[in-house]
Amino acid sequence: MAALTEAQRVALANLGRKKAGEEVDWVNIAAARALTDLGLAQRDHAGWTITEAGEIALREQPPGSGQAPPDTTVEPFARG
Repeated sequence: MAALTEAQRVALANLGRKKAGEEVDWVNIAAARALTDLGLAQRDHAGWTITEAGEIALREQPPGSGQAPPDTTVEPFARG
């Protein structure tokens, strides 16, 4: 299988967490469509779901891959 992009790894990890019953913020639709083309996800009445092949691919990902990037929001400096 071809290497997954970072967006695809994040989407796959989110779908794995969704299947495990965890809440996920969102799934990148373009990445989920690509995962569907690869047989790693599917779309049905419940939304995007991970397939058995997707679960296997998720387990084979390097540790820490597919995690959402940290929040880099910049807070304005308040002058006192």
